[in-house]
Amino acid sequence: MKALLQQFDDLAGIETDRFILRWLERVIFFFLVLMVVSAPHSIAATQIAWLTGMFLWLVRLAFKPRPKLFRTPMDIVLWSFFIWSAITSFFSYDPATSIDRLRGTALFLIFYFVIYNLKNIRAIRFAACALVLSCMVNVIWVPLQRLIGRGVEIHGVSAEGPLSNIYLTDGSKAALYDGDTLLTANNVKITSPEALVVQIEKKWSTKLKFYRPDFDLVVEVRQPSLLPGDTAMEKLGITSWKRSHNWRSSGFYGHYATYAEVLQLVASLTLGLFIGSILRRRDTETRRHGEAESSASPRRRVPASLILLICISAMSLALLLTVTRASQLGFLISAAAIVVMAGNRKLLLGAAAVILPVAIGGLIFLQQSRQVGFFDPNDDSIKYRQTMYKDGFRLWTENPQHFFFGVGMDSVQKHWREWGLYDGGKMAMGHFHSTLLQLLVERGLFALLLYLAMFVIYWRTLRRGLKLTRDDTAPVPGFLGSSGWMDRGILLGCFGGSIGFFASSVVHYNFGDAEVVMALFLLMGVSVRLTQLTEAHQA
Repeated sequence: MKALLQQFDDLAGIETDRFILRWLERVIFFFLVLMVVSAPHSIAATQIAWLTGMFLWLVRLAFKPRPKLFRTPMDIVLWSFFIWSAITSFFSYDPATSIDRLRGTALFLIFYFVIYNLKNIRAIRFAACALVLSCMVNVIWVPLQRLIGRGVEIHGVSAEGPLSNIYLTDGSKAALYDGDTLLTANNVKITSPEALVVQIEKKWSTKLKFYRPDFDLVVEVRQPSLLPGDTAMEKLGITSWKRSHNWRSSGFYGHYATYAEVLQLVASLTLGLFIGSILRRRDTETRRHGEAESSASPRRRVPASLILLICISAMSLALLLTVTRASQLGFLISAAAIVVMAGNRKLLLGAAAVILPVAIGGLIFLQQSRQVGFFDPNDDSIKYRQTMYKDGFRLWTENPQHFFFGVGMDSVQKHWREWGLYDGGKMAMGHFHSTLLQLLVERGLFALLLYLAMFVIYWRTLRRGLKLTRDDTAPVPGFLGSSGWMDRGILLGCFGGSIGFFASSVVHYNFGDAEVVMALFLLMGVSVRLTQLTEAHQA
């Protein structure tokens, strides 16, 4: 046990001899690791781990010797963005709601929790590997879930049956169509028509959740509408059913777009590590003696590259199954950025040869799954975006207050009617489907400028880190030995992932999704801290 704790202390960089402080720092690092492995799966577990670890770290600051605080290139822009968001909340048309939304803006504190508790290169490499391996749990589950299927996909729906006489939440009548998939009845999972009939017969009114590309919808089915018959299918008025194998995968999250955005970030990290593994230089001893690499060296390297290749292939499949165009395009842009930053022409040509057929295959799968093209003007989601973009720009430029301070975070929920949004209520209430436009409308021009500055400063920091790892002839010892290729791979992956995130943010409000933002600031903290430690090593 003592030896195990010593290994844990070495990984966490714990150096204090005081019993209480040593255990306090151990628990803090434990919750940091728990936050990392929870990030691809659960917002609740991730936030609990972060908030608990952050609180304990603040407690640790009260004891001497206190941890050393230091500056980062991100400090000014991160705090300025938060302060400006707070200022605009007081100018909001709905201050109470906007001030409450500052909790989401405060997620940037994850960045500081990470950089102050990843104390060495070894811990950074461990965190990166833990994030990738943890994500593989849901990545493996996604295609297995597709093979197993879910719900009850109905066919041959009778016009007189209960499924053709359902009621929407507003009381109006509607109908289910062939190909709709019944998921739950009264919050109970439906696996057969018999199970659905059992639930309907229990109560006069049954809440039925079903899937119709691209949405999960809830309707009301009433018991008297059941048809007479001896079988469940006769009572429901359907001729056949099967388990559905066609939906937008969401991992363990509740929404496919959230899963796709987080998966893009982790997949980019994995791709960066893979690129780093295949481009690693000869070790220091081999270069010193001018000898060719031994036959044992490739055998040691192949497993790492092979494992990473399997991981990135599985993640790409899972991302494809989300059928989320913006995130998929973001990952393609991320991959291109990673390959370009790697600075290898042969790799660039090879990547182009791989990406082109993958992109074509993705387009075909998208068309078959959602019955839309990649840029389809007849797609309802694109029409929705076009309307929201037009209304959002109009609202932002309506008067000077909106231009500089915005209307306040989520104030449109109460004031959308007076501002003429959502086509007078004919469209579903949502957001502006663009982080850039959302910031302009809700927090004004300065918020957008600070958001852009955050990425510019971050990219410049990573470029500096990449230059240091490229020029380094003595890799920093750490997790998995002197694996300098991992450092370069982590920086490449974080750089590409942030590029993909930014590209997706043009047509997604991904900066308003807490799960995605937590993953973003986690990776920001990892990569900025890695750059700092690499600079300190070479100083």
